[in-house]
Amino acid sequence: MKRYELIAPCHFGLEAVLKREIIDLGYDVSRVEDGRVSFLGDEEAVCRANVFLRTAERILIKIGSFRAETFEELFQGTKALPWEEFIPRDGKFWVAKAGSVRSKLFSPSDIQSIMKKAMVERLKESYRVSWFEEDGEAYPVRVFLLKDEVTVGLDTTGVSLHKRGYRRLTAKAPIAENLAAALILLTPWRGDRILVDPFCGSGTFLIEAAMMAANMAPGMHREFTAERWPHVIGRALWADTVEEAGEMVDLSVETDIQGYDIDEAMVAAARENARLAGVERLIHFQRRGVDMLSHAKKYGFIITNPPYGERLEDKKNLPLLYQTLGERYRSLDAWSLYLISSYEGVEKDIGRKADKNRKIYNGMMKTYFYQFLGPRPPARPRTERRD
Repeated sequence: MKRYELIAPCHFGLEAVLKREIIDLGYDVSRVEDGRVSFLGDEEAVCRANVFLRTAERILIKIGSFRAETFEELFQGTKALPWEEFIPRDGKFWVAKAGSVRSKLFSPSDIQSIMKKAMVERLKESYRVSWFEEDGEAYPVRVFLLKDEVTVGLDTTGVSLHKRGYRRLTAKAPIAENLAAALILLTPWRGDRILVDPFCGSGTFLIEAAMMAANMAPGMHREFTAERWPHVIGRALWADTVEEAGEMVDLSVETDIQGYDIDEAMVAAARENARLAGVERLIHFQRRGVDMLSHAKKYGFIITNPPYGERLEDKKNLPLLYQTLGERYRSLDAWSLYLISSYEGVEKDIGRKADKNRKIYNGMMKTYFYQFLGPRPPARPRTERRD
């Protein structure tokens, strides 16, 4: 199989989580940068990364990189890349996104236009044609410019990986599925531990957690652009990867995963999303306000995305809401609380300084992931060996 360098963009601040996922999947990480992780793999790795990675945005095949300070250098550098190895004569190709940071070339539209022209010129020479119908399969390209270094990737994913396919009904300010998964992976929570989200909205945190508990790959029920590139990645590899994912699922696991929301419509939406994800048996949803948050057992986890005040309600209501969350949290025995918010009064109103917090960009919004750590549960006794 051919060896590629693959690029996996992710949310800023969560590169270490994605790196760990890639290593756990069995691949060598070659580079970690702000907002993306690069790794080495073959055609099978493209399939497995798309199907199994929970925290990536998409998977790109790196076509090449070069330095460009002028549009002429951008044109010539792009034209020098081996586009004919990937894009067939009838392929539909375009630069879907261009990003530029601290580079002399900074206009996305100009970068996209120049690169498209260069790709056309290269393929015209390769296929000895003067015109492309572009009525075949899609080959979207993404480019990053950082300090005048141009990195060009072919997008194998298409619709972002955070679109698992289960979330048909959403809250007003839903958290992206891959961001929710990454935040869960930043905690010590595992499938045999208690998990409650008292602001569950459309259920994203809980559904992602239930999928982890059941060892369900996030991309096993969706499609990818590169499935229609049989000359690059054989169709059998995609089928084998989905079969591998299916064999790993265990829906017989016992869980204590609960979601509350004060809005009955949101509770119904969360239930429906969980059903579509195939994990409805693993989650208990209930209409309940945060003031009713309680649990009889110890060592549980609250992982939640409470209102920030930007879109859901006026900021004047936030202090009481966070104060109530803090009061109910203190009433729980030996629990941990993890929440993401852009609200500046989190620690003051919760009534405790966070043990840790991490700056994370939720889209373009700067937020913090506050971590209030409870005590570890006692170690389980080891089972004695019997000869």
